Amino acid sequence: MNARRYRDGYGVPHLRADDHPSLAYAQGRVTALDRAWQIEVERHRSQGTSASFLGTEAVAWDSFARRARLADTARRCHAALDPGTAEWVGRYVDGVNDGLSAGAARAPEFAATGLRPGRWQPWTPLALWLGHHVLFAGFGTKLWRDHVARRLGPQAAGLFAVDNQVTSGSNGWLLAADRTATGAALIAGDPHRFIEAPGIYQQIRLACPEYDVLGFAVPGIPGIPHFGHAGEVAWAITNAMADYQDGYAERLRRRGDRVEAYGPQGWRPAHRHVETIEVAGAAPIEVEVIETERGPLVSGGPDDDPAITVSLRYPPRVLGELGFGVLPALLRARTVDDVDAALDDWVEPVNVVLAADTAGGLLHRVAGRVPRRHPANGLGVVPGWEASHAWQGWHDMPSSPVGQVAVMANERGLAAGLGVEFAPPYRADRIRHLLDTTDDWRAEQLATVHTDTHLAAAGPLLDLLVPLDGLEPAAAELRNVC
Repeated sequence: MNARRYRDGYGVPHLRADDHPSLAYAQGRVTALDRAWQIEVERHRSQGTSASFLGTEAVAWDSFARRARLADTARRCHAALDPGTAEWVGRYVDGVNDGLSAGAARAPEFAATGLRPGRWQPWTPLALWLGHHVLFAGFGTKLWRDHVARRLGPQAAGLFAVDNQVTSGSNGWLLAADRTATGAALIAGDPHRFIEAPGIYQQIRLACPEYDVLGFAVPGIPGIPHFGHAGEVAWAITNAMADYQDGYAERLRRRGDRVEAYGPQGWRPAHRHVETIEVAGAAPIEVEVIETERGPLVSGGPDDDPAITVSLRYPPRVLGELGFGVLPALLRARTVDDVDAALDDWVEPVNVVLAADTAGGLLHRVAGRVPRRHPANGLGVVPGWEASHAWQGWHDMPSSPVGQVAVMANERGLAAGLGVEFAPPYRADRIRHLLDTTDDWRAEQLATVHTDTHLAAAGPLLDLLVPLDGLEPAAAELRNVC
């Protein structure tokens, strides 16, 4: 393997290798050197083994990861990879394994917890991807809405919808060439993530004779999936807020060591086995892993009320595919048509994508897999024994021609027909308003949009402050400034 690495003034690694597989190895190795603790924690979380060094507080997640069968799903998806992608992922894993010991020596967390770096398997990057995104869609919201309905009544569920004055979410926008000073399109990505140390993204540059791409990688995952600039083409994403995971209430019964689940065709055998979670400072815990024809059980069990006995159905488990073949295709993309064609095979998460190329091509589309099914599936847990709630194929992913400006901010927009709850429109509206202030944008000027502090969500609160009197001078001044 012949690869070179240098770091720029910000410490960002720039990697160059003689070929595509060697570059994957170099990316895996530098990731292990820079993010050893982060990626090892995520490896253990994806396998449901983090309690072995983090203690009892990690048991709940480990139990969920095992019951949801994240590692088994990753193995299935890896087995379905085309040979070229499998080799590429394998070389990345080789690099991680070769760099972990040195990376762990630089990370004090290993000594503090007594954790020793383990050995990555060929499917481990896929497991990390699943671990990051299994609760990224609407499944958790459905469980919460179902809980609210049981406690407060069905009429209360709407009180907790996110289509209201919330402030979180990601942004992105695209300006066509006739809206810029240089005559070249501008594309911006503005991912809003929870504060994490280190963060979910890793700035990196990957170069070999086939491509030269600068962007954000996800530590533990090869390639540059979400935000990339390949010279002739660039792309950025936001969460489409699509609804592609379902929760099914399950009726189960025991038959000796076996478990059966009641479905549309009556009682059918369910998969069952028992796993053991090792816990630092405490006794091991056994977890019963059960999977019905709908999906793996993540709540309750054969001895519990069906109201809390819920299975999770999610596309990678159903399809045995995760879309990892898209990742090397993105690196090789030179036009928006290349990006568009690659994303046809994307699975999870479901994203809104913007892309532009130097030939004038523009792209605004949704990428991923969203099942067709009964509308009630999007609102909460549905009965697994009713055939009307079964999946009925897949939605076509929508796209839209780009005029002068395209904006994405988790609002209904392009993905409106694929979800239930979206972010309110005020962020997208504000971005469009700012972009409409001039027709000669330069890249460096877009920082004014990134750093804009106007918050429309504060309007209803500020309206309540207007009639207040008797305030201290400092409070009155603050109210008047706002």
